[in-house]
Amino acid sequence: MAPRNTEHTDTADPAALGLIPAPRTLTAAPSGRPYPLGPDTPLSAAPGTEGVARWLRTTLGAATGLPLAEGAGENGIVLTLDGGLAPEAYRLAVDTDAVRLTGGSAAGLFLGAQTLRQLLGPDAFRRAPLAPSRAWEVPAVLVEDAPRFGWRGMMLDVSRHFLPKDDVLRYLDLLAAHKLNVFHFHLTDDQGWRIEIKRYPRLTEVGSWRSRTKYGHRASELWDETPYGGFYTQDDIREIVAYAAERHIRVVPEIDIPGHSQAAISAYPELGNTDVVDTTALSVWDTWGVNPNVLAPTDSTLRFFEGVLEEVLDLFPAETSPFVHMGGDECPKDQWKESPLAQARIAELGVKDEDGLQSWFIRHFDAWLTERGRRLIGWDEILEGGLAEGAAVSSWRGYGGGIAAAEAGHDVVMCPEQQVYLDHRQDGGPDEPMPIGYVRSLEDVYRFEPVPPGLSEEAARHILGTQANVWTEVMQNRARVDYQVFPRLAAFAEVAWSALPAPADRDFAAFDARMTAHYARLDALGVDYRPPGGPYPRQQRPGVLGFPRDGAPPLV
Repeated sequence: MAPRNTEHTDTADPAALGLIPAPRTLTAAPSGRPYPLGPDTPLSAAPGTEGVARWLRTTLGAATGLPLAEGAGENGIVLTLDGGLAPEAYRLAVDTDAVRLTGGSAAGLFLGAQTLRQLLGPDAFRRAPLAPSRAWEVPAVLVEDAPRFGWRGMMLDVSRHFLPKDDVLRYLDLLAAHKLNVFHFHLTDDQGWRIEIKRYPRLTEVGSWRSRTKYGHRASELWDETPYGGFYTQDDIREIVAYAAERHIRVVPEIDIPGHSQAAISAYPELGNTDVVDTTALSVWDTWGVNPNVLAPTDSTLRFFEGVLEEVLDLFPAETSPFVHMGGDECPKDQWKESPLAQARIAELGVKDEDGLQSWFIRHFDAWLTERGRRLIGWDEILEGGLAEGAAVSSWRGYGGGIAAAEAGHDVVMCPEQQVYLDHRQDGGPDEPMPIGYVRSLEDVYRFEPVPPGLSEEAARHILGTQANVWTEVMQNRARVDYQVFPRLAAFAEVAWSALPAPADRDFAAFDARMTAHYARLDALGVDYRPPGGPYPRQQRPGVLGFPRDGAPPLV
């Protein structure tokens, strides 16, 4: 990818500055003269801003080669806090003698630092200076900004295809660069268990490895016969959580129950419905789809996952991970219908049916997490059979689940498959690699509206925000994840952050113009995004079956 030359920018031209997501207000400063950065530019950090100062020295210092030495006073780059601003709000004022960045909290200040980095041009996103004698200057602007939503997230599935720890850390940097503040970490599924649990070592000894992997959609006849696996040690997890916290990103770990559990059952067969299935014959699943092997509704299963969660809570502290995601999606009830044990449990509990049994699972862990100062969140199937009192909902099957939950007084994160599942194809052309789902172009994502039309004012207050979901069945490595996620994550970030008009009134042409500068930033960061004109030959996957869907996706 060839770097673009955008060293000089016009402070009156939003397209030239290319700020993404768009700030609430952007005006030219009265002086009209940029502030030059040089070897003597000091960086002054008021109490409470030290972490942001450290990040600026690490990132901008590496890109510019400037020391940004510790200073004191009103000159240079000046970091302060203002309790009168909302926590994630910031104000950035550039004049002839200083760059003054003020945040409502350290988080707001950090978000403002992302804007400062963008103002310096794409070369500020590199890891070393391209020319030691390069002159750096900050355009003379006044930016006042705050987010629309408090939950601006991305879910990354590392179960289907594992991303090594360093790639996860890289994605945290990419989220931060787009002012996203939630990382939903999908750690367990049928195809692999990815987090070390010391009490149950077979979860990773057995559950993190599969003998082979389906290549393409589940109907594909192609297989990769290489044994596949990997997991994060507990120290890896601690590092990821700490790295996220330094970037003011909350991590939401997901332990999926009672479905999507074949990897756990293969490691500990007693977790499955042993009265109807020979669970000792199960191995980690090597293909995609909805798996029939679900957890047995026993007290011993509850105790097992309480043990898992005790270690999870220790690894993900409440300050940075107040929510724990318990899945609850795509849980076929066939084994429970056939199981005498499950039927006896239904009668014992006095619930109506198998949906009530799933609700019993979720309610148990909702109460268990609440007792420990955490909140449960799950996919919208947890509404079936009755929603646990304190649970929040990730609405993925359209707006319907989120509407029902919000109107009932439950908090909701909007992430409908039809709009913000980034595994879905980006174009209808034949060159899209392993095309999955509906066409969701950059413009389609830009016109996504997280708050459903017609939602009551009271219910709308329960929309915590939104997230994009990245399911990795057909994303075998970092490059494939990059291709599916970018550039659409930039459009999603603006939807989550900026105060945009109604979808039909959004100025996509202006956003697309700002993307010219943003593509240069992505180039500097080494992101292997889908080019606007279509995939490069190396990004295509000819002959590999996908599962494209046609027509307009219903948002019910």
